[in-house]
Amino acid sequence: MKDAAPQTIYLKDYTPFGYRIESVDLTFRLHPTATRVISKIVFAPNPEATDKRFFLHGEELELISATVNGDPITPRLVEGGLEADVPEGPFIWEAEVEISPQTNTALEGLYMSNGMYSTQCEAEGFRKITYYPDRPDVMAVFTVRVEGDLPVLLSNGNPVERGAGFAVWHDPWPKPSYLFALVAGELINHPDTFTTKSGREVELNIWVRPGDEDKCAFGMEALKKSMKWDEDTYGREYDLDIFNIVAVDDFNMGAMENKGLNIFNSSCVLTSKETSTDANFERIEGIIAHEYFHNWTGNRITCRDWFQLCLKEGLTVYRDQMFSGDMRSHAVKRIEEVMILRARQFREDNGPLAHPVRPESFVEINNFYTATVYEKGAEIIGMLRRLIGDEAYRKGCDLYFDRHDGQAVTIEDWLKAFEDATGRDLAQFKQWYSQAGTPRLKMEESWDDGTLTLTFTQSTPPTPGQSGKKPQVIPIAVGLISPNGDEVVPTTVLEMTEAQQSFTFEGLGARPVASVLRDFSAPVILEREIDNDTRAFLLAHDTDPFQKWEMGRALAKDTLMSMIVKGTKPSFAYLDAIKSVLVDDGLDPAFRALSLGLPAQDDLAQSLFDAGVTPDPQRIFEAREELRHLLSAHLREVLPALYKENETGAFVPDAEGSGKRSLRLAVLSLLSLRDEGVTARALYKRADNMTEQAGALQALLSAGLGTEELQAFEAQWKGDRLVMDKWFTMQVASAVPETAAQVAETLSRHPAFTNKNPNRFRAVFGALSANHAGFHHESGAAYRLLADQLITLDAINPQITARMSGAFETWKRYDADRQDMIRAELERILATPGLSRDTTEMVSRILAA
Repeated sequence: MKDAAPQTIYLKDYTPFGYRIESVDLTFRLHPTATRVISKIVFAPNPEATDKRFFLHGEELELISATVNGDPITPRLVEGGLEADVPEGPFIWEAEVEISPQTNTALEGLYMSNGMYSTQCEAEGFRKITYYPDRPDVMAVFTVRVEGDLPVLLSNGNPVERGAGFAVWHDPWPKPSYLFALVAGELINHPDTFTTKSGREVELNIWVRPGDEDKCAFGMEALKKSMKWDEDTYGREYDLDIFNIVAVDDFNMGAMENKGLNIFNSSCVLTSKETSTDANFERIEGIIAHEYFHNWTGNRITCRDWFQLCLKEGLTVYRDQMFSGDMRSHAVKRIEEVMILRARQFREDNGPLAHPVRPESFVEINNFYTATVYEKGAEIIGMLRRLIGDEAYRKGCDLYFDRHDGQAVTIEDWLKAFEDATGRDLAQFKQWYSQAGTPRLKMEESWDDGTLTLTFTQSTPPTPGQSGKKPQVIPIAVGLISPNGDEVVPTTVLEMTEAQQSFTFEGLGARPVASVLRDFSAPVILEREIDNDTRAFLLAHDTDPFQKWEMGRALAKDTLMSMIVKGTKPSFAYLDAIKSVLVDDGLDPAFRALSLGLPAQDDLAQSLFDAGVTPDPQRIFEAREELRHLLSAHLREVLPALYKENETGAFVPDAEGSGKRSLRLAVLSLLSLRDEGVTARALYKRADNMTEQAGALQALLSAGLGTEELQAFEAQWKGDRLVMDKWFTMQVASAVPETAAQVAETLSRHPAFTNKNPNRFRAVFGALSANHAGFHHESGAAYRLLADQLITLDAINPQITARMSGAFETWKRYDADRQDMIRAELERILATPGLSRDTTEMVSRILAA
């Protein structure tokens, strides 16, 4: 429920907890509505603490009893927990509480999902399980006894005892409470083993509901590859006798890295060629790696406080990105990363929700699991590695692991390891963690008798709470291409540290074309005077895959902007450039598929806004559709052959097959605009895998076709919850602007829709907010519908409600009528009696823009 005065927490106010914990013993007596949790915790005074108040967090708990050293006490129940008078020396705290997992729809703490008990304790869910110092810098060794009549009873660490109706687990590694986990249910395991580099055999299990056991093989292989990669690349070996993964249907996040017991959203672990697309396989591989890599970057070394969240998440995202690149294609992976960064994090940086990678304050920490913390946090790690080199990066990581194993640390601790390992001063580099906003990097160039001079000027626009910005360290990767297309200067990293800085390249025979920000070497917006002929030249000759794609994207964006603002027609230069990439069979098919894609409508809206033009969502939609049809016409002679050439035969979810299918389906989408869906219908009928079946259906829907296939898809897959999420999403995502809200509203009344399942809610209303022209239709119908749904959802699941309210964050981009409608809906949400703290903070921040 909403606090009368939500408390703001500040980084500057951090103080250590007054007590250390020697050990934690927990007993769970499971019951759907009356689970008893008995805790026995050995406390000792913390000599580093100045505040000796004994305060334990607790929410939605019924306290049955409490003792100190065996003597009954009556604690003082206060807001957010309890206080008690305790001895000056070490003492034993014991308490018994009762909780109701079945009615816990917020999916935080201990809750039930389809008859299964599950937990989610990050960030502050453990306080809904028992009274405890629920903060990441309090680390302890846990022993857990689970009692219940379900056949599978799991917790963290290693199993030490099991009998009729109970199981005991011991985790020998100290951990904070947010890493606690418990699962109990009717589950079947997919088992395997992994032998570590030191020769230890580790038992591996993926636990699923009956009926899902045939969807675990790919996830298990991804886990084993992750374990091997972390040994080879970072020297990190797994440290328990067993590693368990559990698939849970109702889960707010993608997955959770609890020590030895990872809990996954079912959509992030279950796969089969019949039910999962190539994108699902790739995403699952990356998420499994991410959660496993947390074993060292998050678990063995954790955060001192939640302001340091980027330390574990940004670093681990960077590690999973490198893993995925090694498993698939670094070039394609990098392009996909930048697309996500620009679509999510740049949008965040440009709006009312902008915040530093390490924020200075928060009201609700759940609201800071953001693209800035994750994706921009990963970019900072990548920049650090570019600046110091691969060898020094590994040396710094080794020192960090050796120095801080078993500790709760800060960004300063992380950077100090690299300063000590390399001798570099990283004080200015640290500003990337404290300064919000996306830097603008303006480039000018001059040529004089064999010398090319590149002059860069950096600036960062004001963001909420930060008006003045300081110059940052920006690694700018540059290469030079001669007029005949040869690379005369290979990739060189320029280190920019000033507000304005010039770099020269001497001894050049002819004026080259500069390829700037290769591999997207820094998360900045590059402002450069460059014409379309030069872009086409770099598209044809650049040796850097990212820049090659970037030039094609820039051509497409320039074309669309001109169509939207000036009403011009696309030039044949752009159409021919795309054709040349498309037919170049020396290029990765996945790269060609990405090159064929058009800038997103939201991306175009932001670019128009940045250029001083109020974006018209309807006109943006129409221009993209017009360009899609023109591309289809211009490429009509090559599309059928490309479609045929990229047939893969037997489905294998590897990089090669995935790349070919992505190109084939991109081609199919354009073909469907010309052949009335004949090719797509044929593929839909014979497809033996979800990538092609869903791809064919999506191609039909995007061409305004596919009604019969949509009905057939539902009839075929109505019993598969994850495939049905795709069915819901495709309809809303492909709806034309004037019907998008109506489609979403109709689907919300479908018997298979429930707002208690985050995946299903996101499938409909996440898709609605992502349908740019539909969400921002001039009628305001989608605004009203989403607000209605969020008001209802907030009482059930505040965390998902708060995150989904971010759909409104760009409201100041648009015309006065749309702003008035959105403001009215935000104010209506905020006026809801009993609105959660999560949603109150998010909506208030958006309104304050």
